[in-house]
Amino acid sequence: MLGTHSIPDPTTAGDFCRRYDATQIDALQEAINGVRLNVWLQQPASFFAEAVVDLDGTMAPTDGECKQGMDISYKGEWGYHPLIVSLANTGEILYVMNRSGNRPSHEGGYIYIDKCIDLLRNAGFRTIRFRGDTDFSQTQHLDRWDAAGVQFVFGIDAMPNLVTIADNLAESEWEHLERSAKYTVQTVPRGKRENVKEGIVIERGYRNLVLEREDVAEVEYQPTKCQQPFRLIMLRKTILVKKGEELLFPEIRYFFYITNHPTKSKEEVVFDSNKRRNQENLIGQLKSGMKALRMPLNTLESNWVYLMAGALAWSLKSWTALFIVTDDRKPEEIHRKNRLLKMEFVTFLQAFILIPAQIIWSGRQTIVRFLNINDWTPTFFRLYESLRYFRRVRRE
Repeated sequence: MLGTHSIPDPTTAGDFCRRYDATQIDALQEAINGVRLNVWLQQPASFFAEAVVDLDGTMAPTDGECKQGMDISYKGEWGYHPLIVSLANTGEILYVMNRSGNRPSHEGGYIYIDKCIDLLRNAGFRTIRFRGDTDFSQTQHLDRWDAAGVQFVFGIDAMPNLVTIADNLAESEWEHLERSAKYTVQTVPRGKRENVKEGIVIERGYRNLVLEREDVAEVEYQPTKCQQPFRLIMLRKTILVKKGEELLFPEIRYFFYITNHPTKSKEEVVFDSNKRRNQENLIGQLKSGMKALRMPLNTLESNWVYLMAGALAWSLKSWTALFIVTDDRKPEEIHRKNRLLKMEFVTFLQAFILIPAQIIWSGRQTIVRFLNINDWTPTFFRLYESLRYFRRVRRE
C-alpha cells in the first residue's frame, strides 16, 4: 500500500538506535517538535491560553550486566533513570533524557525547561507554567524564570529551617484544607463496603497511620540562591499513629511548595501540584503500553533513542486526537475527541491501527477495504477527512 519494495526487519532497530550520539538525539527531538508546532497551529485560540508542563524522573530497571551507562539507584535497583518532560494539556511528551541509574531526578531538568520555554513561546502560548516535585525546585534558576514571565509550582524539601518556620507559625495562620470528592455519584449512592485491610491491621495490632486533617498556610520565603522572595505554601498533615484500636500519638508532617503564581490561592496551589499524578499514568503507559522503558539495547544513547521512539508513538496518538476537527455545537464530538486524547495506547492500537483490511489495486487506484468495523470507525474517517483538508491547505 505504501509503494515500497521492502520493509526493514525489526531486528535492525538496534543498529538504527546505535547510530546516534547525544547531540544528534537532541536535534531529532527538535525536529519532532517542529512538526508538533504544525499540529498545534490547527487548534483553536483557547488552546494557547496556558501551557502546563510536568517534569519527573522514573527508574527503568534492567537485568542486563553489559549495558554501558547503567548504574545502581539509591533503592538498590540496577538500570537507567530517564527524565520525562510532558505537556499536561494534551499528554504529549515534549522531551526525554536518558541518564544513569544513580543520577538525581533534577539533573538536566533546567536545560529542558529552557528548551520548553522556547518551544511553547514559538507556538504562541500566552502563559507557561512548570510543575515538579521536590527534586525540581532548582532554586538557582528561579529568579531567571520569574524574570522571563514563566510561572512555576515546585515542591521543596522539608529542610530544618522550613520546618522551624512552620512550627513557629501562629495557629491562626493555618486554614483547614477541604478536598473535593474524588467523583460525583451519577446514580443511587451505594453503601460503603467493609475495609478488609484495615480490619486485619486493627485485629493484629499492627502500626496504623490514619490521616486526621490537613491545614495549609502561606509565608514569603527567599531561598539562599535567589535574589528575591517567593510564595512558600505549607501543607500540614496531622496523622494519628495507632496500634490496633489504641491511639499512640499524633504525628505532624509538613509538605512545602514554592511558587510565583500571582493569583492562585494556597489551596489551589496544593491541588495544582497534586495534579502531577497524571504524569504517573503517562509514565505507566511508557512502561506497559508501549514498553518504551524496557532499555533493551547496550548503550545509554541507544536506549535513549529507543525511549524517544516510544515517546514519539505516544505523541502520534495525541496528534490523532488534535487533528480531528470538531463542531463546538456538538458536545458529543468534543467528548469523543477528549476520550481519544486520554486513551491508553493498547486501546488505541486496537481501535485505530490493528484494523484488518484488504488492499486492492484496481483502475490505477489503491483501495483499502475494512474487514472489521468498531465503535471508533466513524472517528477514524473523520480523522482521514481532517488530514486530507490539512494536506490541501499546506499545498495551497
